[in-house]
Amino acid sequence: MQIGDEANSNSNGESNLKVSVSLDEINVQFSGSIETVLSSVMTFISKQIPAIELAKKISLNYALPELIDDFGNFIKITPEGPIIDLAVGEVRLSDKQIVALYLVAMKIASELGKGVENKVPISQIQVATNVNPKSVSSRLSELVKSGYVVKESNKNISQGGVYYINTAGIHWLISSLSKKNI
Repeated sequence: MQIGDEANSNSNGESNLKVSVSLDEINVQFSGSIETVLSSVMTFISKQIPAIELAKKISLNYALPELIDDFGNFIKITPEGPIIDLAVGEVRLSDKQIVALYLVAMKIASELGKGVENKVPISQIQVATNVNPKSVSSRLSELVKSGYVVKESNKNISQGGVYYINTAGIHWLISSLSKKNI
């Protein structure tokens, strides 16, 4: 939060205070007597901060640092592109988790500016994950049907489209991996 203030005297000799308050994307200005401005600022803050805190509790969004923290044990970004590192303890991941992890890896690489697109064709997922092609296709269909992965049509791709993971998919993957105590 940032507060800027300026005090002036009006014609009656009373101090006239101007205060500008910025809280995230909200900017307000208050002016008047010191008591009025102080009361207005305190009311504004007491009403806005709880609302912002409540909104943050129900908001779901994964920034790049969070993705790296959550998936850094599984994903490595190499000059050749992202790879899935399955040598994490003795935990066995399902094909569905591996496919979703690869899509997260592509998202991370894209956001890091590594020159890769986060939307990938099924053939690339099959090669990169080393999962049976029929299984990749089935798992992608399940992920799309569940609303965790988005499929976009692409005329340049012979197999019909490209896939990318959405926020709900990232949330599902974090939850499913945490159940395995990873």
